Amino acid sequence: MDTKNAELRIGVHRLIPGAGQLVRATSGSSGYDLASAEGAELSIPPGAVALVRTGLALELPPGVEGQVRSRSGLAARNGVFVLNSPGTIDSDYRGEVKIVLANLGAAPFVVVPGDRIAQLVFMQVPSVCLVTVDELVPTGRGSGGFGSSGSAPLDGAGHIEDSSPEASD
Repeated sequence: MDTKNAELRIGVHRLIPGAGQLVRATSGSSGYDLASAEGAELSIPPGAVALVRTGLALELPPGVEGQVRSRSGLAARNGVFVLNSPGTIDSDYRGEVKIVLANLGAAPFVVVPGDRIAQLVFMQVPSVCLVTVDELVPTGRGSGGFGSSGSAPLDGAGHIEDSSPEASD
């Protein structure tokens, strides 16, 4: 990694000897893999939730949060998710990063020490000014939520143009 040209400096402290490193699987990966630092295998029964240690603590700069997210392969193959995804790591938190894993699959899921169990994405958090107002500016949607925009197929209003060479023939 080119530390001189990095946009952010994130401090990483290993609380457990041998705890995994934060590593991106490819240069185009958004997330850094988080690994289990449990001292032994951990079995998560179907329908259960477990708090899994990473052995890492972070020093995030002000205005940055860490978002803990599920790994797509674990979700698709095993039904294992980060329960509060994305989990937030605040810039002033200095404790161990732990992962809330939920097994929604049909079989027990075994976490082996060193297994990649989640991914961590760093995001900027804007500084905002909250203002009390007497009324909100109306929108076409209004206060509708929880399915109020319907479930019918989209009408193609946001159609993506096909720019492949075959499309122009």
